[in-house]
Amino acid sequence: MAFKYKKKSSGPRRFFLTILLLLVITVITGGFFLFFEGEKPVASLNGNGEFIGKKGVVKFTVSDNQSGIKSITLTAAQNDQTKILYKKTFKRNSYKGQAGPTKESKAISFDAKKLGFKDGPVLLALETSDFSFRGWLKGNTTHVTKKIILDTKPPRIQILHSEKYIIPGGSGIAIYRLSDKEAGNGVMLNGHFNPGFLIGDGRDDTFIAFFGLPYDAKSIDTLAVTAIDRAGNRTVAPFSTIYKADRKKRDRINVTDGFLNKKIPEFEQFYPDLTGTFLEKYLYINNTVRKQNNQKISSLCNSPSAKRMWKDKFARMPGSSRAGFADHRTYFYKGRPIDKQVHLGMDIASTRRANVRAANSGIIVYADYLGIYGNMIMIDHGQGVFSLYSHLSQINVAPGDKVTPQSVIGLTGTTGMAGGDHLHFSMLVNGIFVTPKEWWDQHWIEVTVDEPLIDSKF
Repeated sequence: MAFKYKKKSSGPRRFFLTILLLLVITVITGGFFLFFEGEKPVASLNGNGEFIGKKGVVKFTVSDNQSGIKSITLTAAQNDQTKILYKKTFKRNSYKGQAGPTKESKAISFDAKKLGFKDGPVLLALETSDFSFRGWLKGNTTHVTKKIILDTKPPRIQILHSEKYIIPGGSGIAIYRLSDKEAGNGVMLNGHFNPGFLIGDGRDDTFIAFFGLPYDAKSIDTLAVTAIDRAGNRTVAPFSTIYKADRKKRDRINVTDGFLNKKIPEFEQFYPDLTGTFLEKYLYINNTVRKQNNQKISSLCNSPSAKRMWKDKFARMPGSSRAGFADHRTYFYKGRPIDKQVHLGMDIASTRRANVRAANSGIIVYADYLGIYGNMIMIDHGQGVFSLYSHLSQINVAPGDKVTPQSVIGLTGTTGMAGGDHLHFSMLVNGIFVTPKEWWDQHWIEVTVDEPLIDSKF
């Protein structure tokens, strides 16, 4: 009987080898994707404008959410010279996942004189690489460029006319010529910027800036025409004017229970979170809400029309004066003082629900209820000049409407913090409340604005 050799099954060993092979492939594949990832870093020079001055900054941002940032190099080149503005290499901090930072943003100083560059084109180049082993261990690399114009010459200012004197709450102008009409410009008065606008008579290099001195200004600390070009070069041309103090006018306002019972429910409709007694609500409205309202009014003046739409004096509504501009009011309740505020307009009363016309030509920028002002309308007359009409019983216009001095924009009333039917009229110059009396005066318009505009041509 022949003996047959029984071959041992190779199934388990083959299975083990297959599993081992799959593990090796997985490790190799995982290692490849871990160390040889192919996603390039993201690099940007978009934070820079088209121009740069003699002392500016160059901004860049790079990011890599895979292996992390390995190196960054920022250069500036002009003609045959290239200068390194920034260079950094990061150390690998891990062999698992991200080996470097995922994002880096910088603003690098650019000193044209120190770099030896002259006015003209400059090429910025940003290169960054990551910690991938691709590219023969050099990593994935991204390269971006941006051409900018180096401009080291600040704009030149020639002042053609400046205000001779001004009172607290008064208005004035400056007329000046600029060598760079693209430069942002205006008048800085005690820290408040008043933008300049092309005069609009065909001259493309001559600007006018209207400005107002706040009613509570104790002096004129800074007054200058300023200009900043697109490269950031700045020129300041100071000028002087005579500060003329004005006597404070004082007034007494009696707050009665009848007034509170009539007015507070009106405000509760628009300010449902009011709490406390009627007197406490009144004090909150007269202080906090008043400040909020004036901030809103100031913000409405932030984007004036560049074109002057008004002509000659501003019309005054017929009627008797009930309160003046910058009257310092003390409020009394049952014989004791409870509050102090300043009245920033002129109150005019004639008959109930009298027609209210636009004081001059312009565009409606606000027509709605606004706290202490009640139903209120604001008109943009161009180049920073605005007029305000409040306590109206009726509004006939909407934002965007164009109006003339013949336009009936509403009717007088008692809305807001008004005790009787009247119009509260205000003038503003770049968000600063100023006295309407100057703007109602044709002689003041001619002497302050019209004649200097004509004289500046010669």
